Amino acid sequence: MAILAAGPRRRRRTHPAQVVVLGFAGAILVGTALLMLPIARADGVATDFFDALFTATSAVCVTGLTVVDTATHWSGFGLAVILVLIQLGGLGIMIFASMIGLLVARKFSVRARLTAVAESGALSQQDVKGLVRGIVGLSLLIEAVVMVFLLARFLLGYGYAPGEALWHALFHAVSAFNNAGFALYTDNLIPFAADPFICLPIAAAVILGGLGFPVLMQLRKEFRRPLHWSMNTRIMLWGTVVLLTAGTAYITVLEWNNDDTFGSYPPAARVLMGFFQSVQTRTAGFNSVDVGQMHDETWLGMDVLMFIGGGPAGTAGGIKVTTFAVLFFILWTEMRGEAAVNVFGKRLSRAVHRQAITVVLIALAAVMLGTITLMIMTGRGLDETLFETISAFATVGLSTGITADLPPGGDVVLVLLMFLGRLGPLTLGSALALRERRILYELPKERPAIG
Repeated sequence: MAILAAGPRRRRRTHPAQVVVLGFAGAILVGTALLMLPIARADGVATDFFDALFTATSAVCVTGLTVVDTATHWSGFGLAVILVLIQLGGLGIMIFASMIGLLVARKFSVRARLTAVAESGALSQQDVKGLVRGIVGLSLLIEAVVMVFLLARFLLGYGYAPGEALWHALFHAVSAFNNAGFALYTDNLIPFAADPFICLPIAAAVILGGLGFPVLMQLRKEFRRPLHWSMNTRIMLWGTVVLLTAGTAYITVLEWNNDDTFGSYPPAARVLMGFFQSVQTRTAGFNSVDVGQMHDETWLGMDVLMFIGGGPAGTAGGIKVTTFAVLFFILWTEMRGEAAVNVFGKRLSRAVHRQAITVVLIALAAVMLGTITLMIMTGRGLDETLFETISAFATVGLSTGITADLPPGGDVVLVLLMFLGRLGPLTLGSALALRERRILYELPKERPAIG
C-alpha cells in the first residue's frame, strides 16, 4: 500500500541526441549481422566481424571508406544491404536534423517560434508528417532524375544490358545523393574520369545532397525571390560556390602535370577531373583518379575541404559550411574592430558564436587524437594518416590507400571517427541549442592577455 501511495514513477525523458545515436548504432549492428551472413559474400563465405562492422558503419554514416573490394567481395544481397544502409543513413540524418529545428523552435515564445521557422526555411511546426514526406519525396525525386541520366549513359555509351545498367544507375544515384561514395567498380569511378555524362550527374547529386534539406525546400518555394532567402540558405549557396571554385582551381593547378593523376588526359578532361574531385572532397568520396598518387600539397588542401564539409540538415559531413562561415565572419568582424557580427543584413546571435567554436574545437580534438593513435599503431607518416583520419571523421570516404592495410585496432579507430563525425557535430549542436539555461547572476569581468 505504501508503494501505491507513492504514486507512479516519473518516466525518464530521452534527449533527442540519445535517440538518434541509439538509432544509428542499432542500424549499424543490424547491418553488420546481415553482412556477416554467407549469402552476403560473393564466394559464400562468412565475412569477418571487423570487416562487416567497418562496412556497415561506413554505409550508415554515408562515408565510403572500405576495407574490402566492394565490387568483388559482396554478392548481390550484400550490395543491396549496403544500398539500404546508405539510404537509411542519409535520410535519417536529414529527418533528424530537421526535427531538431522543430524542437528548438518550440522552446521559444510564439513570436520567436515564427521567427525561427521562417529563418530555418520550410520547417513547419504543425505538419510533421508533411515535413518527413517532403524530405523523403525530394530525396527520391533527385535520385530518380540522376538515375535516369546514368541509365541512359550506361545503355547507350557502354552497352550494358538493361538490368545491369538499371542496377548500376540506381546504386550510384543513391550513393551520390547521400554523399556515400560507394561504387560498383574496383577502382571506383576512375574508368569514367573523362566522361562528363557520368561525372556531372553524380557531382550534381552530391552537391544537392550536401546543401541540406532546408535549403532545397526554400529554393523550391522561393527560387525567384532571393530577398526572402534565410541566412542559412545564403551562407550555404555562397559558401558552396566559393569552396567548389577554390577547390577546383587548387586541385587542377597542383595536379595538372602529374602523370599519375591528371597529366595524361586532355586539358578539358583535366578541368572536369579537378571539378569532380573538388565536389567529392566535400564529403562524397567518389574518386576519378588515384588519390594515393596525388601530391602531398594537394592532400593538405583536400584535408581543409574535407574538414569543412557540406551543409547542415543534409547528407554531408564535416563541421559544416555554416560553422566555418560563422567563424570567418567573427574573424572579419574582429579585424574591422566592430562589436556585432553582421551577416547578409542580419546580426548573428552570440550563442551561435559559442556553438560554432565548441563544434570546431571538439572536431579538431577528435581528428588530432585519431591521427596520433593511427600513427602510433601503424608507424605511417603524418600526411597520409591525417588524410585518412579527416576523411573518416568528415564522412568523406577518400583514401590514400592505407585503409585496407590497417590493423584491427586501426579499423576500430576509423569506425569510431566515422560514427562521431556523422553524429557528433549534429547531436552536439542540438544539445547546445536545447540545453541553454538562464543564470540569475553575473561574475565581474576580466580580460586575459591575448596574443
